[in-house]
Amino acid sequence: MAEFNALIHQPVRLRIMAALHALPPEARLEFGRLREMLEVTDGNLASHLRKLEDAGYIQVEKTFVGRRPRTYIALTQAGRRAFEEHVEALRALLAWDEGGAAG
Repeated sequence: MAEFNALIHQPVRLRIMAALHALPPEARLEFGRLREMLEVTDGNLASHLRKLEDAGYIQVEKTFVGRRPRTYIALTQAGRRAFEEHVEALRALLAWDEGGAAG
């Protein structure tokens, strides 16, 4: 049975991973767009992204469009696997609960 991933389970990081997982495998999301989707501050998002990047779950690419800096975030294969395992653990818990084991 899959186990919960404490790093991913934190609500903002779970939402980051879900947003990136919804994209096609090679797609990426611009930092500002992700910030708007999650309704978090730049600093809050950057902090969570750093933790996910350190774990190897996301890849952060900084580039320039014209003279303006842009940051793009993409899910790595390891991140995709970790998120899917975490979701599997959540589903197993829900199935266990619905089966009457918890009540």
